[in-house]
Amino acid sequence: MLDYDKEAEVYDASRGGEPRAEAAARAVLSLVPPRARSLLDVACGTGIVTRRLATGRETLRVTGVDLAHAMARRAAARLPGAVVLADSRRLPFRDGEFDAVSSVWLLHLAGSDANARAIVGECARVLRPGGVYVTTVDKGASHNVGSDIDAVLATRPPSTAHDAAGLVETHARAHGLVPVGHARFTGHGQGRSPRRTIADLGRGWFVTLPPGDPRAEEFAARLAALPDQDRPRPDPVFTLRAFVKP
Repeated sequence: MLDYDKEAEVYDASRGGEPRAEAAARAVLSLVPPRARSLLDVACGTGIVTRRLATGRETLRVTGVDLAHAMARRAAARLPGAVVLADSRRLPFRDGEFDAVSSVWLLHLAGSDANARAIVGECARVLRPGGVYVTTVDKGASHNVGSDIDAVLATRPPSTAHDAAGLVETHARAHGLVPVGHARFTGHGQGRSPRRTIADLGRGWFVTLPPGDPRAEEFAARLAALPDQDRPRPDPVFTLRAFVKP
């Protein structure tokens, strides 16, 4: 698991920057009803997407929340007075306080199905009746673009997808939410190259291949043998699911 306090300094540059953030925010807003006047962005990170949610619709008051201090500080610089430091499993907001809630690239980091269920439950709790919850699903699978890198990584030890679409829908329904739509967007600038993937292995990006594990070194060697070491393969395409609170 990455240390997101340490990751904050390089987070935006290493994950597509503004083009990816713009695509993500546009897709989220496409699922948020025009009547919505308040939105909570859970696990807002550096606020790069959150700020675009705020500027993308003038009538929408956007609040961000994140657990990592360094991430929250960067987000607060982008949205002064609108960012709260808190755990997404215990949101410090009233029941029914928001017209919409988003969690982009969060549930895959939950660590357990129980945590993912708790996060979805809190997002549902702070939604008003008629409000919409929007979240990414199947993030890991989104990076499988049929490339030679994917062929190498296909034999790595599997990890549990706590953001699997079916599982997220089960959590949502358990908390009274009903599916209402979906959207997709491109992760601009996140197409993997072999050299970048080797660096990600060394940073602990792949949870089942921790740095120092002999298997990680084996995969790094296989990646190093691929051609065009610095050529990015196709960008991932991420999926959003939307749920309404009746």
